[in-house]
Amino acid sequence: MLEGQKAIVWFNEVGKSDVALVGGKGANLGEMTQANIPVPPGFIITASAYYDFLKKANLMDGIRNILQPLNSNDSKQLQDISARIKQIISEATMPADLAEDIKQAYKKMGDGFVAVRSSATAEDLPEASFAGQQRTFLNVIGADDVVHAVQECWASLFEARAIFYRIEQKFDHFKVGIAVPVQRMVQSEVSGVMFTLEPISNDRSKITIEAVIGLGEMIVSGDVTPDTYLVNKSDYKIVSKEIAKQEWKLIKQGKGKGEDINVKIPLTAKEQAAQKITDEDIVELAKIGTRLEEHYKFPQDIEWAKEGGKIYIVQTRPVTTTKERADVVTEINAPVLLSGAPASPGIANGPVKIVADASQIDKVMDGDILVAEMTTPDFVPAMKRAAGIVTDRGGRTAHAAIVSRELGIPCIVGTGKAMAILKDGQIITVDGSKGRVYNGKVAIQAAASEVGKEDIKTRTRVYVNLAQPELAERVAARNVDGVGLLRAEFIVAQIGEHPQYMMSQGRGKEFTDKLAAGIEAFAKAFHPRPVVYRTNDFKTNEYRELTGGAQYEGEEENPMLGYRGTSRYITDIEVFKLELNAIKKVRETYKNLYVMLPFVRTVAELKRTKELMEAEGLKRGPDFKLWMMVEVPSNVILIDKFLEVGIDGVSIGSNDLTQLTLGVDRDSEKLASVFDERNEAVTLSLEKVIKTSKSMGVTSSICGQAPSVYPELTEKLVKWGITSVSVSPDMIGTTRGIIAEAEARLEKK
Repeated sequence: MLEGQKAIVWFNEVGKSDVALVGGKGANLGEMTQANIPVPPGFIITASAYYDFLKKANLMDGIRNILQPLNSNDSKQLQDISARIKQIISEATMPADLAEDIKQAYKKMGDGFVAVRSSATAEDLPEASFAGQQRTFLNVIGADDVVHAVQECWASLFEARAIFYRIEQKFDHFKVGIAVPVQRMVQSEVSGVMFTLEPISNDRSKITIEAVIGLGEMIVSGDVTPDTYLVNKSDYKIVSKEIAKQEWKLIKQGKGKGEDINVKIPLTAKEQAAQKITDEDIVELAKIGTRLEEHYKFPQDIEWAKEGGKIYIVQTRPVTTTKERADVVTEINAPVLLSGAPASPGIANGPVKIVADASQIDKVMDGDILVAEMTTPDFVPAMKRAAGIVTDRGGRTAHAAIVSRELGIPCIVGTGKAMAILKDGQIITVDGSKGRVYNGKVAIQAAASEVGKEDIKTRTRVYVNLAQPELAERVAARNVDGVGLLRAEFIVAQIGEHPQYMMSQGRGKEFTDKLAAGIEAFAKAFHPRPVVYRTNDFKTNEYRELTGGAQYEGEEENPMLGYRGTSRYITDIEVFKLELNAIKKVRETYKNLYVMLPFVRTVAELKRTKELMEAEGLKRGPDFKLWMMVEVPSNVILIDKFLEVGIDGVSIGSNDLTQLTLGVDRDSEKLASVFDERNEAVTLSLEKVIKTSKSMGVTSSICGQAPSVYPELTEKLVKWGITSVSVSPDMIGTTRGIIAEAEARLEKK
């Protein structure tokens, strides 16, 4: 133990000056307790106890040796090293006197259910730098289990994402400590979040309160739309109320342990329509919020809960939406060499590497600009190394555009002549925001961006489209409500072999295991937020490219309209079962994994596919949701009949729906001006799907770039009642800002 520092302290013994000892979370809980804010009682195992444990168990040298060869950009090596270190920490013996002290403190607090949380800290560094990187354990009960959970929190300091972050920020792994607050669980009848300002406009004269019936995890996961109340800070008058229909609540049930004992309970029609808390509660919360803001002298983001008629404050932190960033490029003053469609924003410069065929991708090195006619999944390894991408063909929904946005690198598509004009080794600058290519390395003028859009809270959830497993951890750390479209195709492409070919060799389980490993990376990184996995939608030409594929796939004149989607599932049932087995395998551990069916042409196809899933044990229920893509005009025309089959949500594939509605190849440069989601035929389809879904109690989403590109369309989507949008990682903040503005305008109207 560090001299003069305790192993265990109670909340009322510490405050905001004790971050180095108890971390930011622990310091806040102590600070609020000392200020007589109603905080559930608890104690903290200090960072000193963690360091003492490492020393007495003689772990530091061993951990350093394991970390020494790490390349943090090697995702598999990072995961393997993380697992080894966590195992070492978890299996080491905790000093007996410390274990006994933890047990005695737990008993002194009164036994019962507790939350065991991680509170990382470092010298002169705020805990916000480490937010969300370590583990929390809920509904822990029993002295031995509390001790075990503390040790697991220590181990979580070496989660892969935490190791990666420290290396990127050049932090010494052993100068970042971890404290562990143990706090009595509030089994809330009502819970929510409070901002001591209006987060959309940053109006500091108002207080915003959100409330749901049941446990607060529902707001965090985005599963339920909360009530929203707006209160004047000066006189505590309630300015407005937005009462949201809540169909179910999350409560703790039974005498078990952990999060699995939290169950969904349907609400009565009266409960669904009721205001979640009384006006008196609203005012009491607002007064507590004002006290916290005055105490911390800064606007606060507060988590609250009500149990047994009493309001508790579970956590408070500074509101981060008031920060400014200076990262948006406004203009480049140089002659334009060539131009195309902006596909992924950002600026990059480097030497040109012309790749005529996927067999040449090895010529692309880190920092090069990849130039190709178009890209395919085989180009992905080179795309990951590239600083920017330019293609002759394709639109903003082409492969190059989608992957570039996921990778966060600038991309321009549809230039028509990049392959002819540019030369290998030529230095160019790529402006993916404006679709321009400049000769040489040009000067860039930057200006401050808009205020922290990505930190804004919105009623309409913002999901992300993903495909690359190695990006899961990085994107999960952002302000996103889950994965609205997890594409199977990239994972299958990485497996590289046709599933029927693998089955013919008795290797069907190998296909399932590899697919499950890819899916699990997302489900784990985003847990407990929902991950909506779109089952494989490879077309015949794409399947033929896999090893052994030519034996099983015919040649089609138009694969886009050919043998794909659910038509495959109900015909090639054994291959579909391999995919369902992978889903079941992941769901054994991660119940946040849902399924979405693509390209469903007929109601009968949906029924049959659903029957196959149920026969394999994947049946809709409180913890398993089934979604359907809406991308074929028949889905729109017969939307009510599709919904009557029994599904939980629809996601509009605006790219395919626009293409099929207007009869336009979405990758055609010549017809690019015709391909427009704002066309009346398309918007009428969107309106019908969203409104019908809402009337039938089914959630609706849209996965595509339209909400990010066309703010006027986004406002219509929100007005019609869409519950979420799903966009590429580069557009999370922009889309959140557009939605917030749309919601604010609609509220005023």
